[in-house]
Amino acid sequence: MSGIAKGGPVAVLGGGAWGTALATAMLRAGNDAMLWARDDDTVEAINGRRENPRYLPGIALDPAPRATTDLDEALADAATVLAVTPAQTMRAVLGQVAGRLAPAVPVVLCAKGIERATGRRVSEIAAEVLPQSPVAVLSGPSFATDVARGLPTAVTVAARDEALAARLSAAFSSSSFRCYSTDDLIGVEIGGALKNVLAIAAGAVSGAGLGASAQAAMVTRGFVELRRLGATFGARPETLMGLSGLGDLILSCGSAQSRNFSYGLALGRGLPLDGLPLAEGAATAGIAAEMAAARGIDAPIVAAVAALLAGELTVGRAVEALLSRPLKSETE
Repeated sequence: MSGIAKGGPVAVLGGGAWGTALATAMLRAGNDAMLWARDDDTVEAINGRRENPRYLPGIALDPAPRATTDLDEALADAATVLAVTPAQTMRAVLGQVAGRLAPAVPVVLCAKGIERATGRRVSEIAAEVLPQSPVAVLSGPSFATDVARGLPTAVTVAARDEALAARLSAAFSSSSFRCYSTDDLIGVEIGGALKNVLAIAAGAVSGAGLGASAQAAMVTRGFVELRRLGATFGARPETLMGLSGLGDLILSCGSAQSRNFSYGLALGRGLPLDGLPLAEGAATAGIAAEMAAARGIDAPIVAAVAALLAGELTVGRAVEALLSRPLKSETE
């Protein structure tokens, strides 16, 4: 871990919008970045034309990372690895990394979600698959298009080893990409995973035309559920009030740039969901509702999103059910 410093080689695994944006951010921070992608056309476009037209159309990558489809090439000299693939495929990607990476190389997980099949957080998946690797998580209010363009963005880097989180934050930060560090790994993960579910709820309310007042109420009461569930995992309240909790929730619940909000918007309008960009919250909602129920946590909005996605409830009925719940103190 002593090799973590600006200028060190960073392998970014994932050629989508977020992976491409983070690779560009690493270059702006003074690091050497190599991007690994599965798609030959994406690699060719990044290397030849300094763009990723499939995932970041219309954005010139300046600076542009080097890209490859060869995982061994991407990992060969890496001092740090950023795993930027969806939570539901993280286990498979890390399985490909296993055996190719020196034990001291930190792996920074950049997915926001909970594994649907197991209920594992992404750091727990990494601990199982790469038990010798130091693990960190990068999360916070950030749109890939903003980061790719070099617009001001602040995120959180979390690791149980506070010194590791601080070193990674310093190595990743630039004038436009500011990284704060914390040792509350669980809090950062829970905030990132659950805000996706709540963004679907906010989008559904907006799509159904229920008004800004209903949307504000949904987001605020959803944040109460996020804090309740986070507390049962040991997340610190100040973490959930920070960038990776409240900050990310505000961003994701207020813009159609958010894939989860857009997914909910289509849901609320009764539009087909097939073919929409990946929304991590759609995969997380069901397992999050199960986890809340198993822990005795009152999370009616999370449960309603899970039921909506399962086709068991309409947006109108969900809102009706939420508004007809027994009255109580706001702080209960």
